[in-house]
Amino acid sequence: MLRNTCEIRVRYANTDQMGFVWHGNYLEYFEVARTEMLRDTGFSYKDLEDGGYYLPLIESHTIYKTPAKYDEVLEIDSEMKEIPASRMKIDYVVREKETKRLIATGYTLHCFMQTGSYKVTRAPEIFVKLIKKYFDNETGKD
Repeated sequence: MLRNTCEIRVRYANTDQMGFVWHGNYLEYFEVARTEMLRDTGFSYKDLEDGGYYLPLIESHTIYKTPAKYDEVLEIDSEMKEIPASRMKIDYVVREKETKRLIATGYTLHCFMQTGSYKVTRAPEIFVKLIKKYFDNETGKD
């Protein structure tokens, strides 16, 4: 399993009239977490694009538990539980850092797409090979 945790401080501009983080911002928070998770593997979104691939969002889901508020620091855990083929699913858990209060959970589903043709394709072999190492380490394989 591939896992990562990143932090985001809630900006005033991210809040609504009630002082809560506006629900649409969670997709941006998920994107930041996903981007950092991929970057930590040594193969970033930019590497994917430079290699001729896009990774568009095709499905998302968020469950809101408690509201996040201005100036709170949020921890976003991201997990990839399966080695991607033509699709990649990432699960997220958002918590307030200091109290560990659960804010939201969710997932995003992405497909691999060729940049020139915009056709859905399999994940690049170099990417799958790199991600596979995280799953092999989990089961004790080398």
